[in-house]
Amino acid sequence: MTTTTVHLVRHGEVNNPDRILYGRMPGYRLSERGEQMAQCVGDHLADRDIALVRSSPLLRAQQTAAPIAAAHQLPVSTDQRLIESGNRFEGQRMGHGDAKLSDPRNWRWFLNPLRPSWGEPYREQVARVTEAMHQARAEAEGHEAVLVLHQLPIWLVRRSAEGKPLPHDPRRRQCSLCSVTSFRFVGPHLSGVDYAEPAAHLVAGAVDATGGKLT
Repeated sequence: MTTTTVHLVRHGEVNNPDRILYGRMPGYRLSERGEQMAQCVGDHLADRDIALVRSSPLLRAQQTAAPIAAAHQLPVSTDQRLIESGNRFEGQRMGHGDAKLSDPRNWRWFLNPLRPSWGEPYREQVARVTEAMHQARAEAEGHEAVLVLHQLPIWLVRRSAEGKPLPHDPRRRQCSLCSVTSFRFVGPHLSGVDYAEPAAHLVAGAVDATGGKLT
């Protein structure tokens, strides 16, 4: 049977001066540092046998996919299944902002962290991204495919593939900005998962999706 690798790439740092949870909101583009990160991941994958590059419809993912596709003279196609997870607090400031846990108006959204009650169910995210990943695997069979998307869906798909519970501590996610989580298949069967951080030297001081700074 043929071997195929599907790389799930997280987008780079976003220009987010107001430090809000932007989620699926349109127009959020990469920062200057994010563009450098995207080039790093493009260089990292330049020598790989990439036959397909596909992205979330959101601008930050499309921009991250561009240098990867350019290195292989490929177009960037869009897949709605790769979009960011839905979140009730989209457009709000996290932590000490509008979405703070201490505000009684928000308590109803924190009732079930295992689902989670504040956003798109974990299982639904796994289902849609896994479906997109297997379609890409079939289309790029015998080669490699790149899907550019967002941290939480990537991390959930990895946990699912490794047989781990989907509820987790967000602080322990191994899915840094412009990281590459690679799923290796033999035929249609998963044979292993690898992880790389080609933009690791740029992460310190970057702003994450919730507006907080990374160390």
